[in-house]
Amino acid sequence: MNTIITRLFDIPYYQLQHYPQDRALVTKQNGSWIATSINEYIEKANAISRALLQMGVKKGDKIAIITSSNRTEWHIMDIGVLQTGAVTVPIYPTISAEDYEYIIKHSESTYVFVSDKTILDKLDKVKLNIPKLRGIFSFDEIPGCANWSQVLDAGKLAFNQDQVEAVRNNVHPTDLASIIYTSGTTGKPKGVLLTHENIIANVIGSTERFDLVPGNCTSLSFLPCCHIFERTVLYIYQYNGVSINFAESIDTISQNLQEVKPKVMTVVPRVLEKVYDKIHAKGSELTGIKKKLFFWAMELGEKYNVPNTNSGWYNWQLKWARKLIFSKWHDALGGNLDYMVSGSAPLSPRLAKIFAAADLPVLEGYGLTETSPVISVNDRRNDGWRIGSIGKILSNVKVKIADDGEILAQGPSISQGYFKDEEKTNEAFINGWFHTGDIGKISEEGFLYITDRKKEMFKTSGGKYIAPQLIENTMKQSRFIDQIMVIGEGEKMPAALIQPNFDFIKEWATRKGITPGFSLQEVCNNEEVRSRIQKEIDALNQKFGKWEQIKKFELTPNVWSIDSGELTPTLKLKRKVILEKYKDLYIKIYSSK
Repeated sequence: MNTIITRLFDIPYYQLQHYPQDRALVTKQNGSWIATSINEYIEKANAISRALLQMGVKKGDKIAIITSSNRTEWHIMDIGVLQTGAVTVPIYPTISAEDYEYIIKHSESTYVFVSDKTILDKLDKVKLNIPKLRGIFSFDEIPGCANWSQVLDAGKLAFNQDQVEAVRNNVHPTDLASIIYTSGTTGKPKGVLLTHENIIANVIGSTERFDLVPGNCTSLSFLPCCHIFERTVLYIYQYNGVSINFAESIDTISQNLQEVKPKVMTVVPRVLEKVYDKIHAKGSELTGIKKKLFFWAMELGEKYNVPNTNSGWYNWQLKWARKLIFSKWHDALGGNLDYMVSGSAPLSPRLAKIFAAADLPVLEGYGLTETSPVISVNDRRNDGWRIGSIGKILSNVKVKIADDGEILAQGPSISQGYFKDEEKTNEAFINGWFHTGDIGKISEEGFLYITDRKKEMFKTSGGKYIAPQLIENTMKQSRFIDQIMVIGEGEKMPAALIQPNFDFIKEWATRKGITPGFSLQEVCNNEEVRSRIQKEIDALNQKFGKWEQIKKFELTPNVWSIDSGELTPTLKLKRKVILEKYKDLYIKIYSSK
């Protein structure tokens, strides 16, 4: 166990030495789960490296990868590219063709590997505008497009492995490994520079918090591996000999959970909210004693404490709730799930409590692309978990709270800045500290808490500061509210634009014998719906000072999504886009008396 990993491509070799896996990477193809062993993974990565070197790829060159879903090929390409000293540029599949063009041109990528025809069609629209682009390869078989297997086969026939070894030995921990373009809520995406050392430091620091049995664990991966959260987690899995199974898509997770039966997986709050909504809907359809038991279990869940300081009577009831009700949740999630790790956005404490009561812990963490990404994360062991917190700070990361409350971070996992953007780099990286843009606090026990985004805070015309994210996260505890954006900068009062939870409203209306309307616009205009949402807001407003309370709201008659532009690929609000899109509702709120 003396092997030391210092570069990302050392990780598969470390796994081969310590936890040789027959099912290192597993992808479902044509209805069958196809396993790639750690030996095959390394062999194919070396073949890719040999071929790339023959194609003229040199240290420091950039190669972009765009995939619609996670798959084995992504990781073979990743290691194959990195071994040559070249730099990977992972790109979100859901962004526009214009953004593809911007990122590929800005990063100076020479080759692009895509997963499927949908991405290729989008890339085809702009490829002639990218002069440095030498070639496009696809993982799927697409007529008229070179296939990645041509590169793989060329590498298998090549006899330049000694060249690969020499080039690999010339890659240093401080060399650039990846440029990851942040989705950004405003303006053009920034290219975050991450070295091998940055990500390796985070893999090692985070491993201390991952409750894994090395070499004896199965995971399911569905969050996009182009995002640094999932990508670093996938390196952590490999480093610990965890078998990685890639879900087919977000829509097939339920089926894939039953097939894979994972012990661990990563999630984002939005996915958990959808899972919870489905469970709640099924519970609402029950009748008689079964329905009463279901909602009794839910009420118990909302009262759960971490650490468990509940009474003996409560714990006795919880034992039966787990046996009678929550055991079915486990079955729905594959029957083997130990815990989940959540990131990207704040998790509702109410949801966290219910899943914890169900013995399905959701451990919330925090970080940014610039921090590779984990700064802190909860750990269910050693009293290391508090619901509502984002956990204790990693042992190899330093954090301090600035005078204005901003979280500042320092350590080997912190990026050195943004590609070709000295101005933005100097704004965010000051005197050795990265300024996260998040406002937070550290408890006496060492738990980190986020209270808001610094740049998103605003003042009303009365000079009162409003922290919108804190209010939004509280309001989203209502099942009637799917998305919400607090507004009111420079205005006399805070208000909100709300995307209702149309699915839940339909279920609620059916139970109440109400017909809210057939179109989303009719639902938004329905007085009974508006009145019920007002009641929810009035109740939740009590948690805030009078100057912070939502005084008015308007409902938006469509679903906010990545495709329609309201959300970033990491499901954060694009505030400027939303304001522009619903400026008529904004005017209606603030022009009315």
